[in-house]
Amino acid sequence: MMKKLLLLTALASALAGLAQGASADERYRVVTPVATSDTRIGSAPRAPQPIYITRPARQPLFGPAVINAAPSTVNVNYQSAERPAATKLDPMFLPQRVAYEGKEKPGTIVIDTNNRFLYLVGENGSARRYGVGVGKPGFEWAGKHKITRKAEWPDWTPPKEMISREAKKGHILPAHMEGGEANPLGARAMYLGSTEYRIHGTNAPWTIGYAVSSGCIRMRNEDVVDLYGRVKVGTNVIVK
Repeated sequence: MMKKLLLLTALASALAGLAQGASADERYRVVTPVATSDTRIGSAPRAPQPIYITRPARQPLFGPAVINAAPSTVNVNYQSAERPAATKLDPMFLPQRVAYEGKEKPGTIVIDTNNRFLYLVGENGSARRYGVGVGKPGFEWAGKHKITRKAEWPDWTPPKEMISREAKKGHILPAHMEGGEANPLGARAMYLGSTEYRIHGTNAPWTIGYAVSSGCIRMRNEDVVDLYGRVKVGTNVIVK
């Protein structure tokens, strides 16, 4: 009886040892990975890929969102002045019919550079008046010329002197620029005599009423289109 008891005790101890060994082996056993759609055989399993959620851009409380465009690498707005705090055009510079006491014949263009007005002389002591921008200090001039050429959406070829002068200020001008909305000459141009001066539109309408140009007479695009349709090549232009 005693021998059976000792035999059963030894057997139980052996079985317990085997169980403990199996448990230790299981803890340190290297498990061969199973190939799945996210695990390639012969390479390390892919790490979990993060999921990025794009947050929509915050919209302003009022008005549409503003998209920031890349800045231009060429400064083509050679005549632009700093925008004044108020960019709304003074009503006195809008086209209007006024009394005119000058002696010029109807159809003559008279430009008053001091007050920034262009007059298209009419009949019976009247004139159509427009607001203009004129030559900045050092570029003022006066004289009489005829319109020798008219052009719609004119090209612009700045003089070499202007290119050199503006380069010293850090303004890079193109050698030539085709007509269009970005062109400083605007929608129309009327060329004066054999000079480099013109009556033309502008892509900087906030400068009307200021002395900012290199001698040309500038108008709002809608105003220069109106004047362009009222005058012909050969029209007398007097700049005072």
